Amino acid sequence: MSFDENSFMGESFSPNRGKLIIEVGSFVAHETSIYRITQVLDFESVVGCNVETGRSLPLRIQELSATNDQPLQSQSYLDIEEISDKDWKEAERRYSIIHPFVDRAATRQDIEDRAEDHKIATSTLYRWLKAYKDSKLLSSLIPKKRGWTEGNTRLSKELEQLIENVIKDYYLKTQRPTIQKTVREVKRVCLLRGISPPGSSAVRERIIKISEKKKLRARGFKEKADNKFTPTPGKFPNANYPLAVIQIDHTPVDLILVDDVYRLPIGKPWITLAIDVYSRMVTGYYLSFDPPSGTSVAMCVAHSILPKEEWLTLHNIEAKWPVWGFPRTIHVDNGADFRAGNFRDSCSMHGIHLEFRPVKVPRYGGHIERLLGTFLSEIHDLPGTTFSSIKDRDGYDSEKESMMSKSEFEEWLIILICKLYHNRKHSNLGMSPFKQWEIGILGNATQPGVGLAPVPTERLSLQLDFLPSSKRTIQTFGTTIDTLTYYSEIMRPWINLTDSETGKNRKYIFRRDLRDISSIWFFEPNLREYFKVPLANQAWPSVSIWEFNTVKEKLKNEGSDSSNEHLVLNALTEMRHQVEESKQRTKKARRQSQRRKEHEKQISPASPIDKSKSQPTLATEASNKLGLDIDLDLGDVEGYGDIA
Repeated sequence: MSFDENSFMGESFSPNRGKLIIEVGSFVAHETSIYRITQVLDFESVVGCNVETGRSLPLRIQELSATNDQPLQSQSYLDIEEISDKDWKEAERRYSIIHPFVDRAATRQDIEDRAEDHKIATSTLYRWLKAYKDSKLLSSLIPKKRGWTEGNTRLSKELEQLIENVIKDYYLKTQRPTIQKTVREVKRVCLLRGISPPGSSAVRERIIKISEKKKLRARGFKEKADNKFTPTPGKFPNANYPLAVIQIDHTPVDLILVDDVYRLPIGKPWITLAIDVYSRMVTGYYLSFDPPSGTSVAMCVAHSILPKEEWLTLHNIEAKWPVWGFPRTIHVDNGADFRAGNFRDSCSMHGIHLEFRPVKVPRYGGHIERLLGTFLSEIHDLPGTTFSSIKDRDGYDSEKESMMSKSEFEEWLIILICKLYHNRKHSNLGMSPFKQWEIGILGNATQPGVGLAPVPTERLSLQLDFLPSSKRTIQTFGTTIDTLTYYSEIMRPWINLTDSETGKNRKYIFRRDLRDISSIWFFEPNLREYFKVPLANQAWPSVSIWEFNTVKEKLKNEGSDSSNEHLVLNALTEMRHQVEESKQRTKKARRQSQRRKEHEKQISPASPIDKSKSQPTLATEASNKLGLDIDLDLGDVEGYGDIA
């Protein structure tokens, strides 16, 4: 099977779960040069020593990128859905065995006892533990397939020993030579002995696999190694350090918002909020007129993990929000959107433990609920608030007083988070959340910090990992999801192929953002890239899953065929015209219109850019010709009570 990727000019990218490591001793790229970090100054900058010139400069973290010296695991280029249930279960079993040693140091006796308890070889347990610590991905514990596997070596024993000796006697010394110098030293020794030298990547790979603790101690950072890797009693699994535990929850906002055009009331939005339990810092949020869903969770988690500078720029706010990184545990309630298999697997892939609140034990969600209560009490001072009860609202006309749009409220919310809440003294902490976070990350005179968290290399990869996925066959007409047909030339080589194991048509992985189902992401098995695939019928406009389902339900109630794509498209056109005529008169129509506007912006943590202001796509141009350019949306919100 082959494919000329140059013949397909659509949007695509390679999934990459690599990370930019920001700590003393790590190598980073800045513009065209490579630097070794010598000092972490604060949340915004580090001091880096240019490996070629030896000159030290302050560097902005936001401008740094990963180098080839930072490890990228082969699992980085998988889609999570490629991993079978059997392999997931085995990886989870292996993780449960190594779990006690993931976040603390262990003696050899500890390892031997654990291995004996689970009837495995001590060397096997060490190998699993190293694989997981190197990548922080659960997929690193998936059983390797037969044949040539990562980690095997084609080098001779003599050459392996030579490289090992050079690393031990040259690289792991207090002079701290660079990896590039170590590569040259290996080549020099090989030439002296008349041995053909190995490739640079072979030497780099062996250096990268050295444990961080061993590297720090050997290169003169014994105190730092001890501080970082010596266990602290009670540190884990309690939330005793930043990102040890974050809690996430949804709530309707006690505020009536207005639309952008007529400035008339359209109802309440929903907010999904994440809080770091250790510091009480807000790690991320998602604000929408859509009811809570898997998309809400995905957007909130992605926002929580990714840096926030571009997000603040998007909303024209000058503030500090130095929060990023993968949490150790995500603590949630028992809602269906949190229990979805895709969310569970996504957390597992990234080494996140998903923990559910015990049923009918409200105190286990106290931190996030108190935070939501704090924010809602601030909202009760805004024009258009609905307060928290009918009694509190007595005599106050929320709709008549409403005057804030979603964008205006979101700007207010970010200011509340970054400039007020984060900097106010917290009664339980005795200091502000920001100060607690700063001490936890950077340390102070009495306690070491855990250091800056790694930054995900590829934003969109992270976001897609948490978005809904499905497996579908590819037919001559393309693939079908929810009665809609998608097609692109990138899919042609995979039409009607059978699975060699089952004998049935092979299924492929697709992911989608439910806010706009006019296109989906196809994971191409050979190129191992995601390709954006549009609807086969280019006349379709941008449409959300909620609007699409509303139209189908209307057709079904009328006795029409809701699976007929042309009937659904015609019904969508008719309903949007109806909304256009009535949106100045009814709140529901205005809300539907505003929802669609928000979806068309396609703003997300991975892409904080308003795409509705960009050039029209082929689908948009086609829909305009058919009269589908009405800026409206329909969504079934009546079933959600107080947001209708």
